[in-house]
Amino acid sequence: MFRNLNEVVAMARQRGPVRIAVAAAQDPDVIEALGAAREMGLAECILVGNAEKIRLLASQAKVYIPEEQIVHEPDDVAAARKAIGFVREGRASLLMKGKIGTSTLIKQVIDRETGLRGSRYLSQVVVFQTPAMDRLMLLTDAAINILPDLEKKADICRNAIEVAHALGIANPNVALLSALELVNPHMPSTLDAAALTLMNRRGQIQGAYLEGPIALDVPLSRFAADRKGVESPLTENTDILIAPNIEAANILYRAILYFAGAESGGIVMGGRVPLILLSRAETPATKIRSIALAILAAGNR
Repeated sequence: MFRNLNEVVAMARQRGPVRIAVAAAQDPDVIEALGAAREMGLAECILVGNAEKIRLLASQAKVYIPEEQIVHEPDDVAAARKAIGFVREGRASLLMKGKIGTSTLIKQVIDRETGLRGSRYLSQVVVFQTPAMDRLMLLTDAAINILPDLEKKADICRNAIEVAHALGIANPNVALLSALELVNPHMPSTLDAAALTLMNRRGQIQGAYLEGPIALDVPLSRFAADRKGVESPLTENTDILIAPNIEAANILYRAILYFAGAESGGIVMGGRVPLILLSRAETPATKIRSIALAILAAGNR
């Protein structure tokens, strides 16, 4: 089991390099991250996008990109299709988002005829570490599903569990977050959490221990659990946090980053291959960690 993100990157370097197809690659942070990934032996790339801008950005970042790795396609949708095509043809192992809207890329990924649609719904999985904790934790879904129903939440859980397994967490503890620990008919997140817990007990969601509904303080604090009278194996032993909707997940993720000083990486699971899809506000270092996560997740399959 990996204790920190540096260990994740180190293991990915041992398994690399892989080839990554980038859709709309004319993004300075993406080019900088891929240049670093190449030097580290993590990845090579196929950059699909505006070739003139890609060359200019690479020159400014002092990143060497062989001409044969640049594919000129200035239209975002067409660039996404071409990048996906490289993965479908086996010329690339992973897909990465460049300067293209998330919804535009996802629409092409889930196309039944030409995309990379898998057997599950797509969801983002973030892996993070904070100075206060000596291990990695996972959070989902802060980027894809706005208000997921029970079926989507089940796949959100399965996708996160798959990433946890790739990190060496054999039987992760999963907290189904809400505002309290009791089922409240007027609070849909508590109903979904209870249903997911039962699905786990009946074998419909496997490879982990799920519990919910549960408020965030109980998984993180023995004091809070004791004061609330909650007995749970999740207390101070939680691996995965499942938020009830995208707003809760996104706010929690940003709070972890900026209030707790966390470092992170994130990938989108559920398709044929992991998708490296990050906010424009993420640093090149975060992108490197995300590439490493994608390598391990793909290799674990």
